[in-house]
Amino acid sequence: MSATGTAPAAADQQEAPPPTTVAPGVTRRAWTGSALQSVLAIVAALVLGGLLIALTDDRVADAASYFFARPADTLAAMWAAASAAYEAMFYGAVYNPNGTTLAQRVYPLAETLTVATPLVLAGLGVAVAFQAGLFNIGAQGQLLIGAALAAWVGFAWQLPVGVHLLAVVLAGAAGGALWGAVVGVLKARTGAHEVILTIMLNYIALNLVAWLLTRPAFLRPGSSNPVSPQVAESAMFPKLLGEQFRLHWGFVLAILATVFVAWLLKRSTTGFELRAVGANPRAARTAGISVTRGFVVVMVLAGALAGLAGVAQISGTERALTTGVAASFGFDAITVALLGRSRPWGTFFAGLLYGGFRAGGVTMQSMTGTNIDIVLVVQSLIVLFIALPPLVRTGRARARRGRGGTAATATTTTATNATTEGGRG
Repeated sequence: MSATGTAPAAADQQEAPPPTTVAPGVTRRAWTGSALQSVLAIVAALVLGGLLIALTDDRVADAASYFFARPADTLAAMWAAASAAYEAMFYGAVYNPNGTTLAQRVYPLAETLTVATPLVLAGLGVAVAFQAGLFNIGAQGQLLIGAALAAWVGFAWQLPVGVHLLAVVLAGAAGGALWGAVVGVLKARTGAHEVILTIMLNYIALNLVAWLLTRPAFLRPGSSNPVSPQVAESAMFPKLLGEQFRLHWGFVLAILATVFVAWLLKRSTTGFELRAVGANPRAARTAGISVTRGFVVVMVLAGALAGLAGVAQISGTERALTTGVAASFGFDAITVALLGRSRPWGTFFAGLLYGGFRAGGVTMQSMTGTNIDIVLVVQSLIVLFIALPPLVRTGRARARRGRGGTAATATTTTATNATTEGGRG
């Protein structure tokens, strides 16, 4: 009797899952799905992008005016428009067969690697934070602060060759780490949501850099424009393939950072703890892992990686601090990490792909007249196709649970009524 009576009470005391537990699961599947899904998302986005290119082409519009008389002309014009645009993008991102010298032919690939360098570094910062269950939307602000400190050390300090560049790299990483630590500490101490914190800190960083560029310590002498002095030559990354290319040794730094993050997450105790915190904070806490410490550590690491992206901008290509030095690299890094499924090497190759989109989009517009905004459309479609399957599966699961709940309720009601009638009889 007692056993029968206590069983329902024990079941009632079990902690019910909160109604919002589905959303984190959907997000985790979107960020950590298979590589095949990413490839299919890229292919589908390119196909739809090609269709949009064709539909906005004047020659396609002319051929469509007599579509029912000669439909093959419209289809041929659509193929010609899309293939020409993508061919021009390939020429601008990978290889230009029209170049007269080897340097001219491989220049597009070098440019892709140059543009990809800050994308990879900032993308790693977003990816490593997600491994611990945090959404680092603040790579833009961390990049800006890292670039500001790197620029100051670059133009204000006088150090020997080699030592100066190392100081710039460390300063940039420290600036980004400091900006990320603010999020980690507030998250650990107060439970504030990291998305809100990082978004606010992005705007604070932007306005802080804008204010610094009005101060004598940062403003270029003799200039009223918000631009800092150029960093010293000793603080610049050496060119990787010679002076005729923009590609610098910051790309090697991005490779080393990828190797380090891959080792950290897969081979180190700290990486295991961070992944445990991201997978299940309650279980990690039960196992003796400090969740609050994990939040701080991962945000410091994420900020440092994004700060290195700022170093790549200052000591690699821009050479001076401006409010636009970060461009949109910090925001694009979110998409890069998403496409790379939050894995270090996946993020690396996703950064190369997006670097190719950026480099090839300019050539595509100049050669074919296709609006460069089509690149943004393709990138957005990739994100949509990556996130869509988990959403569809979750919607179906909810529908099945809803039908199951309705059926269970109906069965319970029927059984109750039958019992009542039997009692009356």
